[in-house]
Amino acid sequence: MKISEWTKWDGSRQLLMAGNCVLENKAIAFKTIDYLKKLANSLDVDFIFKASYKKDNRSSDQYFSGLPLDEALRIFEDAKKEFDIAVVSDVHYPTELEAGVAEVMDVLQVPAYLAMQTELVQAIARVGKPVNVKKAQFLAPEGMAKVCKKIESVGNQSIILTERGTCFGYQDLVVDPRSFQIMKGLGYPVIFDAGHSIRRYGIPSADPSGGSKHFLKTLMSASAATNLAGLFIEVHPDPKNALCDAASQLSFDEAGRLITRYFDIAKFVKELANEI
Repeated sequence: MKISEWTKWDGSRQLLMAGNCVLENKAIAFKTIDYLKKLANSLDVDFIFKASYKKDNRSSDQYFSGLPLDEALRIFEDAKKEFDIAVVSDVHYPTELEAGVAEVMDVLQVPAYLAMQTELVQAIARVGKPVNVKKAQFLAPEGMAKVCKKIESVGNQSIILTERGTCFGYQDLVVDPRSFQIMKGLGYPVIFDAGHSIRRYGIPSADPSGGSKHFLKTLMSASAATNLAGLFIEVHPDPKNALCDAASQLSFDEAGRLITRYFDIAKFVKELANEI
């Protein structure tokens, strides 16, 4: 899909929203984009590159949280020109929109932790670009209706909803398949954030126990069977040495196998749904 067409994306084609957890440098970003764009083309699905220019919810202020904003935005701009792709990133404060984020990003993302922040959500929506809202870990899926209404109230109805699990206990997230059905009932495309659903919060992401990748095959297969609009996943050329979410980002080899399997199932389910 061309960059100019993103405002018209309605979920009728499958979407792969994928990339690095946080933008580390241009070389890693470009290597990831090159791999993922080729993979998306081979699967005949739309692709948008995601990477956070800032990770403002790190568990320690000593952890890498991102590049200077102007440097990060230049990398996003260079990527758009080099690969003819659309890009998406989290927005944490309305002031970031004024600092160039609103102009560079093709889709603006509301972080899960900030999904109920009215001023932020409406500032993002007023830009007029598609808004991807991560379902907050503390919200029931029905609660996303209120977030959608905040966006609609300022005249934006280009919304994507992303499920990424609900808090259970102290460290684990649980993905309830009923959430997909409930959020689809709100009338907007729903995608599944697989990688964040297997993070174990409170454990450093560089610790192998900070993520449960062995559950991804099950979760991704189950979500694909619910006829979603697409998949959100984080991929890195060298996950073990990634500066953020090292335990849950996929290597290229893992991404190729799991993402291909996901969209094979999704294609079958969509064809089956059309026959019924």
